[in-house]
Amino acid sequence: MKPTPLTALYAHVPAPAAPTVPLVRWERRRAGEEFPAVVVGGGSWSRLEVAAALFEASADDAFADRVPSTDDLYAALRASVAELGPAGLAEVMGVFAEFEPGEFQEADACHLYAYRLALSFWYEGARSRPMTVGEAAVALYLSNAYRHHPIDPPRVPRAPLMVIRAIRHGAAQIPTPTLIHLGKAMTAEFTHPHLTCVTTPVTPPSHPTPDWLYRHALPDPHRRRFCFDLLRADGRQPSPLVVRVDGGTYAVGATPPAGPDGTWARTLRARW
Repeated sequence: MKPTPLTALYAHVPAPAAPTVPLVRWERRRAGEEFPAVVVGGGSWSRLEVAAALFEASADDAFADRVPSTDDLYAALRASVAELGPAGLAEVMGVFAEFEPGEFQEADACHLYAYRLALSFWYEGARSRPMTVGEAAVALYLSNAYRHHPIDPPRVPRAPLMVIRAIRHGAAQIPTPTLIHLGKAMTAEFTHPHLTCVTTPVTPPSHPTPDWLYRHALPDPHRRRFCFDLLRADGRQPSPLVVRVDGGTYAVGATPPAGPDGTWARTLRARW
């Protein structure tokens, strides 16, 4: 790879381990499937079956007044599948499948929860999640996209293929754990600016902090704001998964299809 101005910066960061096997070999999708099945209770369940089982669980206020974690969702799914059994789940799904989008808020939420679980179990031996807004924005910043456009997100062209290629190109410039750290720093800058230092030392400290690396790897504040605002405002732009392989290594994974609402689920904070 051709050396870049970032090379010297990353020389101060310990090199993280990387997966030794290409992630594509670990994909759980079978030929012709848009999403992988979710394995629970000894069976493999489609997204619709998962959503129906979660809808049945939500009838008992399992997710009342809070946004459940992925672990909460999986625990609720496991309990619901065990209680319903295959026959009961088929009966519930028959009713659930008749609901129109927007007819019941709880049903729409369960479709989104099922989507989250499908993404989480995209790979064997790993957990995955959508990129956060900050991570995707950092990757876009590090790419060559929009370097010669006016810094005005509403007015620039945003072809999805161009954006996802730019995100992948930028993410490939740095180790995935570094992308995660920089993404947290960018989110802090634009959501909690009082938590982010404005000035940092020019010479690298003996143990560089994420903030020091952030300010030196992404020095242009206008471009930082542009990338963050674009990817926060436009959920129609695709972004890939961040994968945590069993054993603690990280990688950038596949780009999944959009969720049931037609967008890619980028949140401010990581949801494993």
